Amino acid sequence: MLRFDPFSDFDAMTRSMLNAASGTARAPRFMPMDLYKVDDHYMLIADLPGADPGSIDVRVDNGVLTLSAERTAPSDEGVEWLASERFSGTFRRQLTLGDSIDAAGITARYDNGVLTVTIPVAEKAKPRRIQVESVGSDHTQQAIETGAKS
Repeated sequence: MLRFDPFSDFDAMTRSMLNAASGTARAPRFMPMDLYKVDDHYMLIADLPGADPGSIDVRVDNGVLTLSAERTAPSDEGVEWLASERFSGTFRRQLTLGDSIDAAGITARYDNGVLTVTIPVAEKAKPRRIQVESVGSDHTQQAIETGAKS
């Protein structure tokens, strides 16, 4: 019995286009991350499973936050690959920071394949309440009372 899979050609074509765009099938394509705000800071959580901890680099330069890491590929010597789906090479991600960020206060931690970057909001960008002064309210009240007597 001959089996026909109409999607196999489409899958092969998609794989070839993606591989051509990124170099090799084993090159990293992206660094998945989450970014959210909690109170007075942002949290950036990036997945870097298997990254060499010494290769992880977090930098801020001219308002751009750059995350990079490397995962070393196993030696190809004497190996006959049956499947090669785990990416190796250099991962890199850049984010533009606004003026409301305290770049000097950014911290990073790598634990169990997850990079956590804490990005604090600058004091000047935090919401604040402005006290409203009441000027001349006594004169206005006096005029109202005087007008009422006439």
